[in-house]
Amino acid sequence: MSKSYSVSPPNRALQSAILALGFALLVAVVVGCAWLVRQQSEDTAEVRRVLELQNGYTRVLSILQDAETGQRGFVITQDEAYLTPYRQTAANFGEEMNKIEKLLRLPERRPELQRIRELANVKFAEMNATIERVRAHDMVGALQIIRNDSGKLVMDEVRAALARMIAFDDRVLKENLAEANENARRLQWAIAAAIGFVVLLAFLVITTKRKYALSLIELIGQRERAEGQIRQMQKMQAIGQLAGGIAHDFNNMLAIIIGALSLMQKRLARGDTDVIRYSDAAMEGAQRAAVLTSRLLSFSRQQPLMPITLDLNKTVAGMSELLRRTLGENIHMETVLAGGLWRTHSDPGELENAVVNLCVNARDAMPEGGKLTIETANCYLDEAYAADHPEVPAGQYVMIAVSDTGMGMSKEVLARAFDPFFTTKPAGKGTGLGLSQVYGFVKQSGGHVKIYSESPQGTTVKLYLPRTHLAETPAPAPKPASPKGEPDQVILVVEDEARVRSVSVAALRELGYTVVHADCGDSALTKLKSHPGVNLLFTDIVMPGMNGRVLANHARKDFPNLKVLYTTGYTQNAVVHNGVVDADAQLIVKPYTVDQLALKIRDVLQAG
Repeated sequence: MSKSYSVSPPNRALQSAILALGFALLVAVVVGCAWLVRQQSEDTAEVRRVLELQNGYTRVLSILQDAETGQRGFVITQDEAYLTPYRQTAANFGEEMNKIEKLLRLPERRPELQRIRELANVKFAEMNATIERVRAHDMVGALQIIRNDSGKLVMDEVRAALARMIAFDDRVLKENLAEANENARRLQWAIAAAIGFVVLLAFLVITTKRKYALSLIELIGQRERAEGQIRQMQKMQAIGQLAGGIAHDFNNMLAIIIGALSLMQKRLARGDTDVIRYSDAAMEGAQRAAVLTSRLLSFSRQQPLMPITLDLNKTVAGMSELLRRTLGENIHMETVLAGGLWRTHSDPGELENAVVNLCVNARDAMPEGGKLTIETANCYLDEAYAADHPEVPAGQYVMIAVSDTGMGMSKEVLARAFDPFFTTKPAGKGTGLGLSQVYGFVKQSGGHVKIYSESPQGTTVKLYLPRTHLAETPAPAPKPASPKGEPDQVILVVEDEARVRSVSVAALRELGYTVVHADCGDSALTKLKSHPGVNLLFTDIVMPGMNGRVLANHARKDFPNLKVLYTTGYTQNAVVHNGVVDADAQLIVKPYTVDQLALKIRDVLQAG
């Protein structure tokens, strides 16, 4: 029974007054902060201007001194080379004085600057006169000008004028720095005040609306829970639509498992140990359920790819029974298998899922029934086709096509067919992930997908997988159900989950192996050092701290001949990259039976 809530809003006039006051104060503080920031920026610019002025004064004095040095060097040596920097200083002096004049802001300081110009002109005239006397070979006249104190007096007056300018600017600089520091303090106080006003405003709003907000939160939570339930229902419905008859088969398997276990419990409770046929039935149902779970994970691209060389004709033929159950009685299915079909390198499970996806979409496009055709063929996509489809390399491909006689797609729908979550089905009738999953798998396999559709003539989806010249991967040869181990074969089991570790250790000991176990990577390395005769490291990949791949790398540094078998129930890990199991990694995916573990252990121990 749903619970109803009555929400009593607080006094609106009081709310409005509090909010208006708070926001007014906040706006005032923000405006004040902006003004202070601007003032601080202006103060900083003024400091830079004054510093540039003082640097200019220093450069002016340096220019005059350099000119005097060049003039005297020429007088002493009569070497024209001394006059090169002298001439440059004259040009630099005028440029530097113009810069200073632009930086001056107070008109009353310009007469002082003009006086420096006049004194510099006098000094340059005196130096020019000296240079001309030397060039006229009148060394006596040149030395007389130099020994005259008028040049020194001019330079002393220039230094005094520049010193006054610098002293004035020092005072301005100190004032500006003091004002900038004061503005910085004001800005800090203004920011603190703004934070205080925000906190106060939040406190007032929370205080006045607490009860109202809590009620709203509860109502929102109820709505989110209800929407979550609806989304979960839609997901379940989508899985049912995409998987077709798999749910029915899965329930049948659960019925076998639960029924067999219940009968075993009842018989064992009364001392009857003749339960082998029930345990066999439960095991068979569990194994079939594990296979179905694996298919569902592959369906959602959650399984690591393990590609092998395939004959697509055999793949399609092997799926026929499953597809007929999935499609239903009102869909007539036909297969057209090409003779001499090339081979391709692909993950068989993911390929089957892609075909099932296409068949389910075709079935949904024929609600009143119709015909579905699965066709295989050898194809060559030439350079012209590749030019029109830049993502497709030209070459030889093996094609598998699924065609239906349904309603077809419009141009608009066809343009977005591979977009994730795009669907034309009613709400709750489809996730819009089917074709995007097919597209991702085919692209990951180096292939190409093309849809041909006309409304209402039907749709054909063609999957192009690259041809391989490798020999078809042979079907595995029959092996003993549980090949036994030897006591001198030592296996180190590393698993952080205690119950899984306990079952794995018990299974391996049942098979006859000597077993050492650890719950983490560091402990496993310690066990390896104390048991140097370990033949195989059987480790989970995803563990806290050191993962299985890192553990194996560390272990093989000290024991290079150590065999490694990884296991995981999580698809994104250190030995699965870009969705494909690393070529150098041996992997058994959870869940697995004792027989499967026995076979895998034996394969790894015998490898190489």
